[in-house]
Amino acid sequence: MPRARTVEVPRPELGRRDGLAYALFRPQGEPSGGVLILHGAGSAKESHYDYARACLRYGYAALSFDARGHGESEGELGASLLDDLATMAELLPRPLALRGSSMGGYVALVGAERTGARAVVAICPAGADMLARGARSGRFDVRVDLASLEAFLAEHDERLAVEALDVPLLLLHAEGDEQVPVEHSRELAALAPNARLLAVPGGHHRSIQHDGELQGESLRWLSKVL
Repeated sequence: MPRARTVEVPRPELGRRDGLAYALFRPQGEPSGGVLILHGAGSAKESHYDYARACLRYGYAALSFDARGHGESEGELGASLLDDLATMAELLPRPLALRGSSMGGYVALVGAERTGARAVVAICPAGADMLARGARSGRFDVRVDLASLEAFLAEHDERLAVEALDVPLLLLHAEGDEQVPVEHSRELAALAPNARLLAVPGGHHRSIQHDGELQGESLRWLSKVL
C-alpha cells in the first residue's frame, strides 16, 4: 500500500506595523510583484489565506491584514483607511496589485492611486453609502469610530475614484449577491476607463472570494496586465 505523502502548506510571516496585524506570504525565489489583499467588513486576514497561497503559484508575494476594528489590529475602523493601506503596501514588492472584496473592494478602488497600484481586482465591491448604512446599523459587528468613518466615506466616492482610475480594473460579481447588487459593479464598469466585468450566474456575496477557478482567473489576468 502506498504511503500517504505529507504536503507542506506555505506558512506566512506574521507581524505588526503601526498597530496593524498582517500575514505576509513570500514565494520561493524573487517575487514577480506583490498583491495586497483587503477583506470585507466583519472579516479578518485569515479568511483570505487561500488566495494568498494561490498568489504564490504565480510568483507573487501576498499580504493580508486585519483592518482596524477587526481581528488582532489595534484601534477602530475610521478615517485612517488609506493611511493603513499605504503602510501595508510598503511591505510588498512592485509592481503592486490590490485585491479586495466587499468593503475591501471599495477600499481598493478608492486607494489605488494612494498606493501606486498597477492593477485592481474588486470582488462584489460595496459602495460608500452601503458601508455607511451598515456601520450606522451595527450590522458589521466591528469596532467603529462612526463619525470618523462617515466623514471618510462622504469624501471618497467610489464612482469618482473609478472614473479617474488609470490602471486596469477587474470586477467580479455574483449575480445572486444578496448584499451588494450586481448592478453596482455594472455601473462601475461603465464608468472606468479600462475595466473588465465578470458577472457570475447565481452565487452569493461571499461565493466568488473562495472559488478556486475564479481565483485563478484573477491571477491569470494580473499576470497579463502587470
